[in-house]
Amino acid sequence: MNKINIYVLTFFLSLAGVSIYAQNNRSQVVITSGQDNNVFFHTIERGQTVYAIATMYGVTPDDIYRLNPDSKEGIKAGATLKIPQRDIVGGTAKKQDGNYIFHTIQPKETLYSLSIRYTVPATAIVKANPGLSTSTFTIGKTIRIPATQVEDLPTTELKTVTKEIEYTVQKKETMYRICRKFNISSYELIKLNPKLKEGVKAGMTIKIPVQAEENMTTEPATTMLSERDVNALLSEPKSIERVNSVKVALLLPFMTNETIPSTETQRFIEYYEGLLLAVDSLKNTGCSIDLSVYDTGNGTKKLKEILKEDALKNANLIIGAVQNDQIAPVAEFAEKNNIKYVIPFTSKNDDVLSNAHVYQVNTPHSYLYAKASQAGCDLFGNDNIILVKVPGTEEKTDFIKAFKAEMKQRNIAWRELTYSAETFPVEMEAMLSTDKRSVIVPTSGSLDALNKLKSPLRMLAESKPECNITMFGYPEWQTYTRECLDDFFALNTYIYSNFYADNLSPEVADFYSKYKTWYSKNLINTFPKYGILGFDTGMFFFDAIKKYGSNFENNLDKIRYKSIQTGFDFERVNNWGGFINTNIFIVHYQSDFNVTRSEVR
Repeated sequence: MNKINIYVLTFFLSLAGVSIYAQNNRSQVVITSGQDNNVFFHTIERGQTVYAIATMYGVTPDDIYRLNPDSKEGIKAGATLKIPQRDIVGGTAKKQDGNYIFHTIQPKETLYSLSIRYTVPATAIVKANPGLSTSTFTIGKTIRIPATQVEDLPTTELKTVTKEIEYTVQKKETMYRICRKFNISSYELIKLNPKLKEGVKAGMTIKIPVQAEENMTTEPATTMLSERDVNALLSEPKSIERVNSVKVALLLPFMTNETIPSTETQRFIEYYEGLLLAVDSLKNTGCSIDLSVYDTGNGTKKLKEILKEDALKNANLIIGAVQNDQIAPVAEFAEKNNIKYVIPFTSKNDDVLSNAHVYQVNTPHSYLYAKASQAGCDLFGNDNIILVKVPGTEEKTDFIKAFKAEMKQRNIAWRELTYSAETFPVEMEAMLSTDKRSVIVPTSGSLDALNKLKSPLRMLAESKPECNITMFGYPEWQTYTRECLDDFFALNTYIYSNFYADNLSPEVADFYSKYKTWYSKNLINTFPKYGILGFDTGMFFFDAIKKYGSNFENNLDKIRYKSIQTGFDFERVNNWGGFINTNIFIVHYQSDFNVTRSEVR
């Protein structure tokens, strides 16, 4: 297998570069008197879609639409949806990682009462919901209830036990004969019968230890717990599972069979190189890292062979896999072997919805747009918001929909204008306000749309300074700085993004310098930069395991890493699923030519 081991304590890397050697081989809750056996209720949280909710529960969007016809027009955070129980959808049971039903927590329900109601040990419920705690066991939240597992039931097994029987000594019997008859030692016999020290006499009644097989019933530990002890399982502190050396496996398609690496392959190599810089940075803090690198190639053929390696089962962390057909088997492997799995690139993967071991770095668009809309309303809720449509350019339909929904929910007014080269300056001037900041939000993120708007907006900003014109836009705008940077400053521009590297900051400059020193080349000019992404990912996760052990998820709220490009703010998607990175930045190009980056919490 294509594999490289790097041990930090003996770590050395040639400045000429790195070679990889191939080898063939929610706000509203439901309060009801009970729960229909056929349905349960889901409280919609910010960023969730009907598709994601359906996937989460193993049903289809049509199943949800059938029970909630209005959801076809859209859903909003805080509302509730009826969800059919998985085992009755289509009249057949759908088994995924075990057999579960779902329950919406009602007023006065406790872990103990649910354990009694469903005749399932409380520990089995806690195990099925790794995110369950006193803060998540609340009215309106949904949890999985497992089918009673065999190991959780009272068990009966045949055990060998020692009993004492009474025996009458026969004529001419000696101690030797008695010991041989019952296969015991004279020591055992005298210990039970001290009077034998005086001699063996016919007619004496003595005790004999004999072994016998009996059926023994063992009750599960939880059945013996009191109601108070069962409910206390939710607040039980979890000890840190320390590791001496962080074992990491990196799985990427390095395509070592390519004569000349493609642009895509070069980006993956750059990611790996950035990860190595994180290893080097952390070694000075006493963090020992054992990094194993595997070339997955395309498809799943090589990957299946990699997953058979015993060494991989001992990893604390797996990073990588690119294609969805690769991600699914890695996620399954990680869950089976209790390994944390980081998906670094794609935002379109469903494994995070049902696998507690998955960490998705790239924020799904629905979560990104929801949080960006929230941030936009926080920033501009008291301003004069104007949405500008530029015909012929690709629309940010989903973001604009989310932004409008957030403004509507907060009773924030907005106006809309369609761009026309002939009339735009006059129509825009008529919409400006002198007592409020005027925030222009193009409904397209394209450079073409920006080029059409920036000149007339700058002219208005210069001629009407009292209107305080501001722009609010998109992550891709940071790639237009060559053409638009002066305009961003002039128009006091804000953008939202899940990644941003300030090239003028000392941290970014230091990284660029170190990277060039190590690898004798510059980073590829793409956004985001994969080298920095690899570095940030390594610094966050390696240090998290070093400080908080292999179960660092119990201390996520304590992990604070000041990233160079990609921030991390992981939230568990539900009580049984994995974690999505919901961090976004608001980047502000200020009129005084400073650029600031702030996290949205």
